[in-house]
Amino acid sequence: MIRLKRIYEPAEDGDGTRVLVDRVWPRGVSKAKAALDLWLPDIGPSTQLRKWFGHDPARWAEFRTRYRRELSAKRDLVEALLVKARAGPLTLVYSAKDERHNQAVVIRELLEEGGS
Repeated sequence: MIRLKRIYEPAEDGDGTRVLVDRVWPRGVSKAKAALDLWLPDIGPSTQLRKWFGHDPARWAEFRTRYRRELSAKRDLVEALLVKARAGPLTLVYSAKDERHNQAVVIRELLEEGGS
């Protein structure tokens, strides 16, 4: 099972492996409070793509397309997440306010498709 969770929500036992998928460390969150197992900054969208998107829902479809293209060049990181997802519960942690339009949503889609 792959869950998505904002970093500002408390960690729970059922989260399993918690992986932060933001390129930039979230503001106001200590590493202890984050309760992460892993931080993969390089799996986050490029700075250029992140700034272009700006979490604008009107740009979501194009963001997904562009970000999936970026992820296709990061096969090793995607594969590492697939291994963790197959081993047990995996929670992709992100800082965006919008729970439906963020990189963790795209990563989960890709993982659920088997990483292809």
